[in-house]
Amino acid sequence: MHEYERKQLLERIEREGATVGAEIPDAIEIDGESLDLRTIVFETRRRETVPAEERDRVESVKTKLRRERNRRVERLESASLSYDEGETLAESIVGIDRALHALETLEPADVGAERDAATAADRRRWMRFLRKALGQDGDAGDRRARGGP
Repeated sequence: MHEYERKQLLERIEREGATVGAEIPDAIEIDGESLDLRTIVFETRRRETVPAEERDRVESVKTKLRRERNRRVERLESASLSYDEGETLAESIVGIDRALHALETLEPADVGAERDAATAADRRRWMRFLRKALGQDGDAGDRRARGGP
């Protein structure tokens, strides 16, 4: 592969939107272990949230995918490859990126706790606003004591 072809492939994998239309590989081999990547991603995405008991497994898969992506990028950057081999490698990197994006955009399973925390924060802000508006805030009370509005 010529150096300019290598640079084109590297640019392609780093391009914003490179994963649009890309397919998640059915399976991927990482450190001698075969992962049914498409199944893992679709089963996890089907739930829309990551249950607590699955969170460690999903994080482990994401870590393995990031590590494998880095290995493949390094190989694309420096290994002696034919253009077809480089093209296949670049496509696999984009597929890994697609899978990572799908897994990283999942919400934690404890959405209820997050909603409750947001509601409590909203209530605190509302109460602060009301205290200020009614002059029960320290600054507003001082101004009235001095004859201010």
